[in-house]
Amino acid sequence: MKVENKIKSLTKKLHNSIDVANRVIKKNGVDVGFIYLKSITDNLIFSQAIFEPVSNFDGQINFEILEQIVKANDVSKVEEKEIIDKILKGSVVVMLSNSEEFLAIDILNYNTRAPSEPPTSPVIMGPREGFTEDLKTNMTLIRRRFYSDQLVFKEATVGDTTKTQVVIAYLDGIADEKIVKEIKKKISKIKIDGVVDSYYLLSLLASRPNSVLKQVGCAEKPDIIAAKMLEGRVAIIVDNSPIVLTIPFVFLEDLQNSNDYYINYIYSTFIRFIRLMGIFISVLGPGAYIALQLFHYNILPIKYLITIADTTQQVPFTPFIEILFILLLFQILYEVSLRLPSYLGLATSIVGALILGDTGVKAGLISPPTVIVVAIAKIALYTVPEQSAQVNIFQFVFLVLGAAVGLLGLIGGCIYLLAYANSIENYGAPYLAPFSPFILSDNKDGLFKVPLSEMTERPKSFENENKERMDESSR
Repeated sequence: MKVENKIKSLTKKLHNSIDVANRVIKKNGVDVGFIYLKSITDNLIFSQAIFEPVSNFDGQINFEILEQIVKANDVSKVEEKEIIDKILKGSVVVMLSNSEEFLAIDILNYNTRAPSEPPTSPVIMGPREGFTEDLKTNMTLIRRRFYSDQLVFKEATVGDTTKTQVVIAYLDGIADEKIVKEIKKKISKIKIDGVVDSYYLLSLLASRPNSVLKQVGCAEKPDIIAAKMLEGRVAIIVDNSPIVLTIPFVFLEDLQNSNDYYINYIYSTFIRFIRLMGIFISVLGPGAYIALQLFHYNILPIKYLITIADTTQQVPFTPFIEILFILLLFQILYEVSLRLPSYLGLATSIVGALILGDTGVKAGLISPPTVIVVAIAKIALYTVPEQSAQVNIFQFVFLVLGAAVGLLGLIGGCIYLLAYANSIENYGAPYLAPFSPFILSDNKDGLFKVPLSEMTERPKSFENENKERMDESSR
């Protein structure tokens, strides 16, 4: 088949897209054809390192000569069935009229964001690099932290339409081989039209996909991912996403923060208790307040009871409707400030909270104690921002329980939630480990944080192949 006909056939398979480029030149009676996507390839490299050397060559052209004269690193022969895939991944495919073979030269290039500190994980001390939307950049950021042959990258493709590259990263000899195989098996079974972000894989990799509880870890900073991999976890990098997933996941991970490892360990322990307290206040605060107001007002101090009575007697709504209204108002303000431009979002959140809250109190629609309780609960929500989605849901659930049954409903809800969380197991890791089951060695980096010199073993909450992290003689 003539080179022109081959190019026409390939262009047709690519639906005559406007970014399909091709060139044909004649060299000593041999037609040399090039086809590539100009939207994702480096046109300067194509011109200077491929097209010009071939154009200026005076001898007889064949593939062995082509491999020698092109000034590119990634050059390989491909079969006809692989051509479209190579073009879509940023290669120039070269063909000759005197041969049925094809040559692919990788010159993939597109604009990417430079690594910078992610807005969701700011640190006072420590590395400030964050992942980007480019897969190779993210792999490089992890590779820079492991100058070791133990670091393994395995590639998979997910999505019938997007054909998104997914990379499984782990440390050979540390990560459990059974967990790695199970993750590979789950990813290979995914049949979906497209994956545009790593969050598309969350429910597909979770042990209980319909559960409200978070079951897959995630991070935007390479130092966090590296630390988790050193503990035996497996990282999952998805092209076009700055979020890297980690498996197995336990609840304790979200109580930890990268800042904890760059500051005094005693202060880290204190901060972790504050975070746990923030979760309890956020989940139970509104429900406990309405339960006390409706069912158990006799246990409140008399002065506080008088204050509540004075401030709520003019409110036209029932306590439940009032607190539900304020919770919804705060949630609406949050959603608005999140989606508006930054200079408008900040102004909206401040003006909305101050003016609407103050005006609502003065108008007698809401009471000051209720506003304070909801405000504290919403602020405490972000002591552990990674759990904000789940905590928001539980906040409303426990509000209903408190309004319907009182403190007994809250206690029953807590028992059920703890029992349910305790029944979840992620790739062999109990969700509430190392508290349930209680693992003494893992509690050295649990709620309490001990000096690094005492953390000589890897976590026992999940399987890993090498339990020892530090030799005792290093202490």
